[in-house]
Amino acid sequence: MPQMIIANRLRDGVVVFLAPDEGWVPAIAAGNVIDNEADAAKLLDLAKRHEGNCQVIDPQLIDVEVKDGQLRPTAIREAIRAFGPTIRTDLIEA
Repeated sequence: MPQMIIANRLRDGVVVFLAPDEGWVPAIAAGNVIDNEADAAKLLDLAKRHEGNCQVIDPQLIDVEVKDGQLRPTAIREAIRAFGPTIRTDLIEA
């Protein structure tokens, strides 16, 4: 199953994905899709080094799939992290 690396950017807490250029991007669509275990291990090691350099926190591999033409995490927790809250924020009063 395809995978990606997800983390939180340390300076502001934003959910980010490891990009093909080995930087971090906030959009899942711009993240690097990993198709084999060797690349997954290599890129997770890189992400852990970024964590050691205080760029991100808690990098993890997540399973993803293409659904309705869009990359989506297969686990609900990561889907919420990738796409935001599960409630309608337009109904919340200030």
